[in-house]
Amino acid sequence: MIIVGLTGSIAMGKSTVAGLFRDEGVPVHDADQAVHKLMSREGLATAKVLEAFPTSATTEGGIDRAVLGRLVFAEPERRKTLEQILHPLVRQDREFFCEEKRKAGVPLVVLDIPLLFETGGEKDCDVVVVVSASGWQQKIRALARAGMTEDKLASILKIQTDDEIKRSRADYVVPTSYGVEASRWYVRRILAQLLS
Repeated sequence: MIIVGLTGSIAMGKSTVAGLFRDEGVPVHDADQAVHKLMSREGLATAKVLEAFPTSATTEGGIDRAVLGRLVFAEPERRKTLEQILHPLVRQDREFFCEEKRKAGVPLVVLDIPLLFETGGEKDCDVVVVVSASGWQQKIRALARAGMTEDKLASILKIQTDDEIKRSRADYVVPTSYGVEASRWYVRRILAQLLS
């Protein structure tokens, strides 16, 4: 089974490209979705996160993600603590996903991992696909998101590997500056090459 790592910096269009792989019938493991599940009220990470960040608790005993986000983005040490809780659990979830698909005889899966290079996740992949757009498009898309500010965007970009470096380390690059159909063409071409 071929394992494709899919990554891209904030607002580059990675979720859209993950959807294009799904449209082609490819199973996609979404690291962000896994984190949401892990930090849900009954999630495997919830108790540990609340122990480390008690001020992020909601009155119902869940995690207020906005509060947690403010706590960890402000201080690198706190972010590291959160990552030490979440990353092993996300990796476990991803390994289970891959094992399940391998047993089912699936020829190719995509691992949608926002911080692929930052966490060393590329070592677990056969191929890396980077989603990229121009810097000005990235900024426009990011600032259109609810709650996003120039400062918040700058702090997010600071912890992400530079787009140019990502592209240089990729096996394939999917540009998202030219619309969804152009990106779909790239996705289909990648799949045709990998599965031939």
